[in-house]
Amino acid sequence: MKFEGFTIYECNTFIKKLKGLMFKKNINYGLIFKKCNSIHTFFMKQNIDVIFLDKNNNIIKRYNNITKNKILICKDAYQVIEIPHKK
Repeated sequence: MKFEGFTIYECNTFIKKLKGLMFKKNINYGLIFKKCNSIHTFFMKQNIDVIFLDKNNNIIKRYNNITKNKILICKDAYQVIEIPHKK
């Protein structure tokens, strides 16, 4: 899957969901978390953009340039995409 020029990889195991983009630098890809409506940015090394989607892939909410140590929740979301923030 592509989103805004980034290849998006699905986090489909517990470990992949747990780790996400934590501890990563120079990220050039995105992640999608299905059946998910919240994320955190603890231990992030790079700012990210976060896109909450419904079951039909419609964007419900978008957050740009999110820094570390934040928690984002969108109760109506079904999935979440994380991509690196473009400067």
